[in-house]
Amino acid sequence: MEKVEPMIGALLRYGWQRVMKTILSELPQEGFTDLQQAHVIVFLYPGPEGLSPGALAERHGMSKQAMNQLLHSLEQLGYLTRGVDPHNRRARIIQLTERGERVVAVARRKLVLLEQEWAAQLGEERFAALKQMLQELRRLPERL
Repeated sequence: MEKVEPMIGALLRYGWQRVMKTILSELPQEGFTDLQQAHVIVFLYPGPEGLSPGALAERHGMSKQAMNQLLHSLEQLGYLTRGVDPHNRRARIIQLTERGERVVAVARRKLVLLEQEWAAQLGEERFAALKQMLQELRRLPERL
């Protein structure tokens, strides 16, 4: 059987896995021993602040039920609250607690170091071009 080069989905997945491992390796060292990988997606850019649980579920391609389970767990652990939306009293919105904001700060600090590592490995110019191309792809309209 001939060796097939990985397609773009696999290549992006490798980068994503490295990002997640980088974040997850740092959190316990900073005192966040109660977070699991599933929890981490809630904190990722641009973050959950001010969103409804349904909007956050849609952003991450999850069911509302699955997202609400994650949010309930994070709420019990003290990382966020789900309060009443001031614009729609029947709706809920997510607010990070100080503890949740510290998770975001730790993840961001660790990812800055990862980006610096990748820039050093690829060269500043090539890494900047990679980021620019990924930004361009992000702005393309979805066609399903």
